[in-house]
Amino acid sequence: MISKLIAQQGIKLSPDEGFRGFGKLGLEEGGPDTAPTIFNSFISGVIGILTIVAALWFIFVFITGAISMISSGGDKGALESARKRIFNALIGLAVVVASIFVVELVGKLLGIDLILNPAEFVQNMWAQ
Repeated sequence: MISKLIAQQGIKLSPDEGFRGFGKLGLEEGGPDTAPTIFNSFISGVIGILTIVAALWFIFVFITGAISMISSGGDKGALESARKRIFNALIGLAVVVASIFVVELVGKLLGIDLILNPAEFVQNMWAQ
């Protein structure tokens, strides 16, 4: 009902040039054919940032675990808690690093060789 009323009144809901993004995702320099490359760069950047955040978190947890271990003062419970914290941080970092290789392996097993390159993957899907 509201959409019919808006259509009858001739109210404009979008600018003349259409909606566009701002910055590098706005596609000001190129056409739609550059979108997969920009998407690929975006995904790669997000994965890189998340990996860096995971590494920084590992360093933080490792240092706090080491400080807890040093300041345990012979308390076996505190020492064990600090050891578990450091061990869990190592496991978390290993999971983050190994996940890239696991995704690549799953892609190879499923026949999706370009699973870590979404731009080419999408272009190949549309080409078929």
